[in-house]
Amino acid sequence: MRPVLILFAALAAAAPALAAEPSVTGVWLREDGAAQVRFAPCGDASCGYIAWVQDPVHAGDIGLKVFYDMKPAGAGEWKGSAFNPEDGKTYSGKMLLEGASLKTSGCVFGGLICKSFNWSRLK
Repeated sequence: MRPVLILFAALAAAAPALAAEPSVTGVWLREDGAAQVRFAPCGDASCGYIAWVQDPVHAGDIGLKVFYDMKPAGAGEWKGSAFNPEDGKTYSGKMLLEGASLKTSGCVFGGLICKSFNWSRLK
């Protein structure tokens, strides 16, 4: 019985640490106001889908998965893939969360050349 109590005590102690881990889940507005992305869990990763676009010409992109397989890579960091609907290419992707601000980057050549966007949390 004692080992079971020790296990429950260890799990209870770990629960606050797990709950405190940052999350990108929610809706984010790009700094230029051109788009919103909704991040949600997808398997053991996070994925981002276009939720809204300012330009009606790109309304067909709503629902498109643009960040996928984004897995934790450190405190407030994720790495995975980023799809750019403007050029139809997929890039090495990374994200950095600091408070209510998110920076996403799509990179080539092992991260030597990156294009980044800043986002603010809406929901």
